[in-house]
Formats: sequence, C-alpha cells, structure tokens
Amino acid sequence: MARTALRLTVLHSINNDDGSICVDIFRRPDGSIGFEEFRRDVEDPSGWFPIGGYINARYDTPEAAEADAIHTVVWFTGI
Repeated sequence: MARTALRLTVLHSINNDDGSICVDIFRRPDGSIGFEEFRRDVEDPSGWFPIGGYINARYDTPEAAEADAIHTVVWFTGI
C-alpha cells in the first residue's frame, strides 16, 4: 500500500497459504472502510502491488468490506 497516495490504516491483512497475495481491509482518513487485494513477487524486493481494483469501494464497517471481499476475491475466505 505504500504506492498509494492515500493514508490508509490497515485493520486486517490476510495472506494466502504461500504468502504471495493478501487482502487488506483498511480505514481511510474519512472513516470509510475498504479492501484491496495485493501481490508480491519473492524475487522482487519492491514490496506489495495492488491487483484487485477494489480500493475505491466504500463500506460502513469492516464486516461489510470483508463480506464483499469473500464474494469478490476468488481465494479469500475471510478473517
């Protein structure tokens, strides 16, 4: 998330089994909640890259963001 201009507070970060992708559920400065899917390549030390395109969706609660992430991100089964 370092690549985004927003200051996001990560509430939960859940990795897949091999640690190559994750879903972050976060709070924006305006209080809204969101989520995004990220990936990293072991051979690339640059860090995590957003791949889902979900970062602009807004939710009132972390639970609502998690429920949508479960239905949207193929591998994600929740916290």
